[in-house]
This record gives sequence, structure tokens and C-alpha cells, in this order.
Amino acid sequence: MSDTALVWLRRDLRLFDHAALYHALRRHERVVPVFVFDTDILDALPRSDRRVEFIWESVTELKRTLQQRGSDLVVRNGSARMLLPQLSAEFDVVAVYANHDDDPFARERDDAVAGSLAAQGVTLHTFKDQVIFERDEVLTQAGSMYSVFTPYKRAWLAKLDAFYLKSYPVARYEAHYAQLPAQTMPTLETLGFTRNNLATLKLPTGMAGGETLFADFQQRMDRYHEARDYPAVKGPSYLSTHLRFGTVSIRELARFAWQQGGAGAETWLSELCWRDFYHQILHHRPDVVAHAFKPEYDTLPFPNRKDWFTAWCEGRTGYPIIDAAMRQLNQTGYMHNRLRMIAASFLVKDLLIDWRWGERYFATQLLDFDLAANNGGWQWAASTGCDAQPYFRIFNPVTQSERFDTEARFIKRYCPELAALPAKLAHAPWRAKPIDLAAAGIVLGRDYPEPIVDHAVQRQLALALFQRT
Repeated sequence: MSDTALVWLRRDLRLFDHAALYHALRRHERVVPVFVFDTDILDALPRSDRRVEFIWESVTELKRTLQQRGSDLVVRNGSARMLLPQLSAEFDVVAVYANHDDDPFARERDDAVAGSLAAQGVTLHTFKDQVIFERDEVLTQAGSMYSVFTPYKRAWLAKLDAFYLKSYPVARYEAHYAQLPAQTMPTLETLGFTRNNLATLKLPTGMAGGETLFADFQQRMDRYHEARDYPAVKGPSYLSTHLRFGTVSIRELARFAWQQGGAGAETWLSELCWRDFYHQILHHRPDVVAHAFKPEYDTLPFPNRKDWFTAWCEGRTGYPIIDAAMRQLNQTGYMHNRLRMIAASFLVKDLLIDWRWGERYFATQLLDFDLAANNGGWQWAASTGCDAQPYFRIFNPVTQSERFDTEARFIKRYCPELAALPAKLAHAPWRAKPIDLAAAGIVLGRDYPEPIVDHAVQRQLALALFQRT
């Protein structure tokens, strides 16, 4: 009787500290690793989507690494719902292993695949892997989900110990990888996608890329709490895309911070906790994908001016910190975390545009797009989600700019038309004297936009909008 299993890799593109891979290799004599470029997902994406290029590069590394170990990666292109049962029959497997994915689409897909496999007498086994604590592992004393972060974090930290941070020793069972003939690998072009500017962004891909970035961040983690809010300095970990696609291990990252200690490590650990928090929200409340977490704010009568939304998307609002943030996103697929909050607040509470519009735009642009985190962050900024603060928390884009980009270094990088302005004037060019604008060679409305709205006026309108509920 066959003792072969498939491991279905998805958002866990690594061969170490991998829950599903560990359990499959430990339990079965022969394990076939599989990756599917799922057309049910890819068909909806633009042909230049940077994420597909990142995935392709990372999958190529997986394949090369498995070949060095005498095995290979089976890569297919098509609907995963159809291909997994076919692959199960092709390799005569007794079980399929995968890691959890709480995206509502993924859960529905996995249920469909599990049903098709069961009809063949094959079981789909799934495991926790992309978070430290998931689903029902951290609950209130009443047994319900947490809807506010601070008490969740206290409970999360109280439960955290060496057991939950322990690595899965995959290497111990690597002899059980199936010996396979050379498997084909579709090119990016065969998949229907084109290369973007991923190479010029200097974002390393795959397991090796994640290891390089993590090693670099370890040297800076003790300063993380001081540097993370300033977009012009090297403060963040830059690991978000690797976390999204699982080319790094969340347990390894959290374990290092937990053992390191200190203010920087504690702040980084708190960020990982936020990630878990939003994932448990998505698990318990999948309706947040299309609706406000707080039902009373689900149908706020946003004016939703399309021309303002377009200006925001293109970085033409006349508010330099907003425009620089949006241009960074459009050019690189990345936006600094502090700027995500400021840009989101500006869209909802200055331009009075439904948060769902912005959430969808970020989803199309972010290399590190994660449904749980993106939705949670947008609803937090819009005051419709899991936030103990009321709706009248509204970021002032100018004061945020002056505080976190004091020398306007970030602004001038992405808004080079403002480069000749003194830093103190670059935060709000409309306040500059005509002589200063002339000296910098700037005509507002020609070289750089006039501000699209008056923040003080829009703040009052936003307050009135929320007060109607």
C-alpha cells in the first residue's frame, strides 16, 4: 500500500520550521511537495502584479533547493480546486497536508478541496503555521473573541512561552522527500505575467532573502521603538512581504524578540501581536471583509468624490506627506507603516471617502497585502473597527509630517518638485511666501497641486458625519 503524502505549499514558501511539512515528513515514507499557481486567484490580478513575481522567484528557489536534496517541487498552473484531487490521484497519496489560511476565500476553497479529496478516500490535514496564536487560542474569560487590542495583547503575552515559539525540526526527516524525475516550472510569462521593477527595488526574495533581511534587522532591533515611525530612516524590519508569503518563520522572528528583550524587541513583538489580533478577528468575523466591524458605521453616508479619490491614489492631494506616501506605494509596492495610518485617515476623514475604497486600492498595490492586516488597519484608521478610541481621532497630515519627517527627506525623495523648498516649508507649501516659492521655482497649481481640501474644515465635516449615526 502506498505511503505517499502531498504537502500543498501556499503562503508558507519555505522548507524549514514548517508545520505541515514537518508532520507529513514525520508520518509518511514519501512526501511530494506541491505548489499551484491558482488561476482562481491569479485571473483577477493585473498582469504586472509584483506579488506574482515575488512568489515565482520564491517558488523557483524552493524548487532549486529541493533538487539539491534529491527531490523536486511539483508546480502546476490552474484551479487548485481541480488540481489537488488530480495530483492526489497522480501520485497515489493517502493524505494531503497544508497550513491554515483564514482568508474567507481560502477557507471556502479548502473546504471544497477537502470534500473532493475525501471522495477519493484522502484526508486533508491542516495546521497552524502563519501566526503564533490563532482562532480560538486566545479568548476572553467569557470564551469570546477579543475586540480591543490592549486586553488581547495582555492575554497573548501571558500565554506566550517557549513551547509556542519552538521550531518544527523539518531537517530531521528530509530523507522522506520523494525522489522525483525533473519537474517542469512555468515561466512568469507562461503564467501570463510580466516582470515589474521588483529587481530594482532591492527586495530579496525567497528563503534566502528573508534570512538576509532578518539578519540585518537583528542588528537594529534594539532601536526599533525609536526608529520605526520615521519614514526617511531605516527603522522597520522590511520583513512584511516575507511574513505574508511565509518565506520566514513567524516563530523564529517572535522567539528572537522574546529572548532578546528590551524596548525595541518588545515593540516589535507587539507588532507581531497586532498581526495575530487581526487574524483572529478575521476568523471570528469574516463579515468584516465587506462590512464595518462596528455595525453602526457600516452605512455612513460618505460623499465619495471620485476625483478626490483619484487624486489620492495618484499622489496629487497637495499635502506632501500624503502624496509622498502614495507615490512610494505606487512606485515600490511598499508604504511605511506610519504613513499607512496617515494616508488612510486622510482618505476617510479629510476626503470623506469610504474606507473600503482605500482598502481595495491598497490590496492592488501592496506587495505585503494581507487581508486580515489590511482590513484591520483600514478599519482602525476609519474608526469603524477594533479600536477603543472614538471616531474623533483624526490625524493632522501637516503636524504628522512635521513630527515624523522633520527634515522633509522622505517628502523630497518622492515629491522631487519640492526639493528646493526649505524643509520647514515643504510640509505645507501653500503656507510659503510667494518669494520662497519663486526662489524654489515652484508655482502651486502648476508644479505642485494646491491642497485639495482644508484640513480644519474637513475635520469638522468628518465629525458631523460620524455624529449622525
